[in-house]
Amino acid sequence: MEQKKSEEVLAEIHRNCQLALQSISNILPEADDTDVKEELMREHEEYERMCAHAAIIARNKNIELKNPGPIKKAMMWSSIKMSTMTDNSRAHIAEMMAQGTVMGITAIRSSLCDLDDSEADEEIRALAEDVLSTEERFEEVWKNMIA
Repeated sequence: MEQKKSEEVLAEIHRNCQLALQSISNILPEADDTDVKEELMREHEEYERMCAHAAIIARNKNIELKNPGPIKKAMMWSSIKMSTMTDNSRAHIAEMMAQGTVMGITAIRSSLCDLDDSEADEEIRALAEDVLSTEERFEEVWKNMIA
């Protein structure tokens, strides 16, 4: 049973990183602010690293990970394009990124809460903790750019 829950945590990590990568790719062309662009590119690299780590764990444990579907990606793209069409300011993009990051933190925390400490896969738990701490740092960066 706990193996299944650990697999669900890994799937959530992968989904979270994929959505973040997609969002950053959608927002990056709309950003004019140099600091925002640099932060987006830095975060993109970190999400790629975490996503690759999740994929390696999945491969080693024979877990199949699924990418977000094309409808989800299209909805994200259109939402981002509409939002940045009227306001692509530093503060607005930072606010959008902070909201997305908080959603990711919430999803990972929720998945982790379902795990029993004594039976959880430690490699998956360690990656989840890494993703959480990384996203919490990202959240702080974006909050500072909003102010």
